[in-house]
Amino acid sequence: MGVILLSSTQTDYRLSDDLLGPVLAILDAYIDPYLAKGLVSAGCVNKLAIEGKRLQLGLVYPYPCMTQYRDTVMALTNKLAVLDAIDEVECEIDFQPKVYSAIASIAPIANVKQVIAVASGKGGVGKSTTAVNLALALAAEGAQVGILDADIYGPSVPLMLGIPNFRPVSLDGKHMSAASAHGIAAQSIGFMLSGDEAAVWRGPMAAGALAQLLNETQWPELDYLVVDMPPGTGDIQLTLSQKVPVSGAVIVTTPQDIALADAKKGITMFQKVNIPVLGIVENMSFHLCPECGHKEHPFGTHGGSKMAERYQVPLLGALPLHINIREAMDVGAPTVVAEPDSEVAALYREIARKVGAELALKQSQKTVSISVSDDE
Repeated sequence: MGVILLSSTQTDYRLSDDLLGPVLAILDAYIDPYLAKGLVSAGCVNKLAIEGKRLQLGLVYPYPCMTQYRDTVMALTNKLAVLDAIDEVECEIDFQPKVYSAIASIAPIANVKQVIAVASGKGGVGKSTTAVNLALALAAEGAQVGILDADIYGPSVPLMLGIPNFRPVSLDGKHMSAASAHGIAAQSIGFMLSGDEAAVWRGPMAAGALAQLLNETQWPELDYLVVDMPPGTGDIQLTLSQKVPVSGAVIVTTPQDIALADAKKGITMFQKVNIPVLGIVENMSFHLCPECGHKEHPFGTHGGSKMAERYQVPLLGALPLHINIREAMDVGAPTVVAEPDSEVAALYREIARKVGAELALKQSQKTVSISVSDDE
């Protein structure tokens, strides 16, 4: 049979017609664990060609999952090798997110494709720790990432990233530079305050400062900008939801009832302004005894999962109460980069993959919804 070519801006298939069908069937039977779709149905297969008995496979993911590439290639090779025409698989994998905002009326931020808000209803639940480690985990999975410290009154990102003495500069008189730490870009009001100086501003002033930090920073090319929100549902949160092209929000809580009650308010706020909640992270979910390994739940159990079920959003992950996490943040060496092989770092990377996949799914659903509306 002759070689057929099915090509568009997304796909380039160069296989004989009797081989193309079986290969596509095998690839679509492989269900991506985060998109819950076959690779073909998810639009991840963009190249198929064959040289002798070596299949050349190209995959493009809409979410970052670089640490999973090796396992994926091995699994696909084993499945495709059952075909007599294939002895070897050569696979190229890429990650290509698109520009996406939940609110189409707000213009995108220059150089930023997607914005992730990390929020909590109350303080003390480890929101900033989660935001920093999420940003670093997204980077570890292959994304270009920045973090914006939106807590004007209590900035903590400079200390957590180990760069409290950074000071922005402006080369053009209009934009200020972002810091760089552990492979991600960062901006914070803390970089502009000296020593123990406090930002004693009313709500509108703080909201204005956030807008300046966001729009007047010369961000490098970013796939994701993680925004570490202040706790609560006040002026800064409303400014972010109404004037910033947020793609989705992550809610951080702990299992005890008072934290869950406040976290519910955060979910409700984002739902009211049509920003999708990508999921819930339950911090301090359990404590493992370092001596015997016994698991304890000092703040209760299943609070995050019950809240996720109630609001029909995913439980992205449950993180332990561990002194190493706190100590790592205090010295500016977050767990994801300081102990990349640890169980905690693996949990953060799992959360990062889930967040990226949820964003891709939300974008896909919104595109379908818009196209259906247009047809009507």
